[in-house]
Amino acid sequence: MTKKKSSKNTNVIKFIDLFAGIGGIRAGLESAIHECGFASECVFTSEIKPHAISILKQNHPNEKIIGDITKVDAKDIPDFDILCAGFPCQAFSAAGKREGFADTRGTLFFDVERILKTKKPKGFILENVEGLVNHDKGRTLQVILSHLEDIGYKVSYKVINSKNFGVPQERKRIYITGTFSKKISLDDFPLERKKLSDILEKGKPTEDSKFIRLLLSKFRIDELYGKSIKDKRGGKSNIHSWDLEIKGKTTKEERKLLDKILTERRKKKWAEIYNIDWMDGMPLTEEMIASFYPSKKLTSLLNGLVKKGYIVYEHPKKKIVENGVSYREYDTSLPKGYNIVAGKLSFEINKILDPNDIAPTLVAMDMQKLYVVDGGGLRKFTLREGLRLFGYPENFKFDINEKNGFDLLGNTVVVPVIKAVCKRLISSIR
Repeated sequence: MTKKKSSKNTNVIKFIDLFAGIGGIRAGLESAIHECGFASECVFTSEIKPHAISILKQNHPNEKIIGDITKVDAKDIPDFDILCAGFPCQAFSAAGKREGFADTRGTLFFDVERILKTKKPKGFILENVEGLVNHDKGRTLQVILSHLEDIGYKVSYKVINSKNFGVPQERKRIYITGTFSKKISLDDFPLERKKLSDILEKGKPTEDSKFIRLLLSKFRIDELYGKSIKDKRGGKSNIHSWDLEIKGKTTKEERKLLDKILTERRKKKWAEIYNIDWMDGMPLTEEMIASFYPSKKLTSLLNGLVKKGYIVYEHPKKKIVENGVSYREYDTSLPKGYNIVAGKLSFEINKILDPNDIAPTLVAMDMQKLYVVDGGGLRKFTLREGLRLFGYPENFKFDINEKNGFDLLGNTVVVPVIKAVCKRLISSIR
């Protein structure tokens, strides 16, 4: 919990937490402050998401949470030493439309800037998605860096992967920090690695469903480690609907044909034949398929798989750009072809994680479809395991339902990375 002392005490480092989320940046900063021998005092917190505010109040019950930062006059914010901000990342994220400063969420950086300009704290730490680095060919990041430097800060930034900080998750994020005195090195942090089994609880209730029973009837538990269940990609790490015979029994020949179509449909040469912009997974005509799968039974195989629902007979799509926004629609002037039906999130389970490995980058939309092995069964992450995957302390309070909890976790920060960066920031300003 926060340690508060008189504002006259030079051993107190004061900070503000903007776009606070559930308080991940704060958790890392406070831990760093205390390890550096100082007391901490949060003098201002801003967050608008109700579920996040609920978690902030659970962990900091005596503090007031301010809402919309755009309506706050910077002069009304108490003096502080460090500004923290995980300003909204959807505007720069590959998972969104990547509109950047054209998106109103992207302009919230300028609220960070105006507060830094007015209050001129000794330092700051900002966190955002890796996509910020290359957004608009790097121009967006350069705007941010130049605005910070214009205030007088000496700014450093780096993309850092959480898997090297004792968190078993592949999660690359950009960290931007600055002080008036010198640039802070964001290189050569001590390396610490963990695997999923280090943070998983044991003996938790496993789930039972028709899909899970089907999965366990086709594969041993150890054969499921690291397997994705989707029809969008090929490869040995994927289990497909036809492997599980979800839509009907399949022969060895049908499965072989489906595997070939799945791989071939992603090749750019077919787009050149169609004379359309390449798209990742397009329908292939029977003639195209015959070029890589010659079989006298090809017509009947394709018709049978359409009837079972494993493939669909459709026109390829063309790219259309209107008012700077691109989308695709069917081009009925081009011949129909055969395409795989199901996409990435079509199944109850998206991936079964390998306990001897690390988790992929966790995002809100995926977290409830990631499963782990527990004993002889399968289950989702517990919320406590979710917190551990982001390095939150064991005493962190997180009383919330599963759906909203995973939504918050998918958008939070990795606490140990924040702590490591902040220890260097504190060393610089003190």
